[in-house]
Amino acid sequence: MPYTSSLFGGYIVHRIMPIFGTRPEAIKMAPIVRALQESEHLHCVVTVTGQHREMLDQVNELFGITPDHDLNILQPGQSLTDIMTRTMSGLDTLFAREKPDAVVVQGDTTTSTAGAIAAFYHGIPVVHVEAGLRSGNLLSPFPEEANRKITSQIASLHLAPTSTSRANLLAEGVPAEDIVVTGNSVIDALLTTVNKKVPFLDPSLEELADSGQKILLVTTHRRENQGDAMRGVGRALARIADSNPDLVIVLPVHKNPLVREAVLPAISAKQNVLVTEPLAYGEFTRMLSLAHIVLTDSGGVQEEAPSLGKPVLVMRDNTERPEAVIAGTVSLIGTDEERIVNEVSRLLKDPEHFLAMANAVNPYGDGRASVRTVAAIAELLGVGQRVEEFRMSVAV
Repeated sequence: MPYTSSLFGGYIVHRIMPIFGTRPEAIKMAPIVRALQESEHLHCVVTVTGQHREMLDQVNELFGITPDHDLNILQPGQSLTDIMTRTMSGLDTLFAREKPDAVVVQGDTTTSTAGAIAAFYHGIPVVHVEAGLRSGNLLSPFPEEANRKITSQIASLHLAPTSTSRANLLAEGVPAEDIVVTGNSVIDALLTTVNKKVPFLDPSLEELADSGQKILLVTTHRRENQGDAMRGVGRALARIADSNPDLVIVLPVHKNPLVREAVLPAISAKQNVLVTEPLAYGEFTRMLSLAHIVLTDSGGVQEEAPSLGKPVLVMRDNTERPEAVIAGTVSLIGTDEERIVNEVSRLLKDPEHFLAMANAVNPYGDGRASVRTVAAIAELLGVGQRVEEFRMSVAV
């Protein structure tokens, strides 16, 4: 049975509310928002929480998204509890007024879980984008593993990025008919953006792009890595810089003071380490395309870099994105200082090992995740039908 809907422009239209608040969510939601806006039977009401502020706004500007509602919850030093309670309170009032026919949440942020719970309390169906990712450890990544599991208990429609994620959901008892394998919309966003060659605002990055030098691109921010582990990352980067003077290490450093205090002291005097402010998404995708090797603890980068044929070393002990590990383009190396140095050095000095990891394997999407997403939402609401699901492909 179709869910309730409203009359708009002389025909029945269903009000769909995508809710997001962080930069990663915005990147992955952007293609979906665009596809919803192009739908004949679905009216898109974009709602942001502002869990991130500046970085969220940069992504929205890049993709031409103007939110219909902005909860603007960001406060200095906010805790996870602060984010949860302010988001749920704001959405409680908004849902009562807007009465959406379905809400769409993405991934595993506190915004997404708060949005799902608030919608559940109002009896609104929840569509979960990037559903079914599992690390198997409730505390790693924290709080994401718990967030995504909670959201799975609430969702009416589970949009799994891969068959592995689908299998995770089936193992937890989610009915097969409630799952659609869409691919990951981050690939939609990446393919749209990477060829634009967005100019770098930092002149030193533009000079580096023209130099042809090998680049090690580094991102680190995970809560579970903060402290001693992240200080070890800083020391490892200093050693890599010293032993590879022709290599340039690019570190767009996270704004979290705990990250900066841990990583920067060891590398502050290194001439071949280029520390920048966080890059806007368009700039980051360009830097990713220029990189020789990627060292990261980010989830999204694990998905993006393999699509560009970049070897990825992941500073985590487990991952909810095993597909590229199985394909051989991603390697889990943890945060041990010695291992980081050794693994980067091996890629730099062993051409066969580098080529084995540099296969342009694309296990996460084909650029049509947003099309599959909107088709699945239309079917959920009785105004359309699903299209063929995503199957892993290999790009050359």
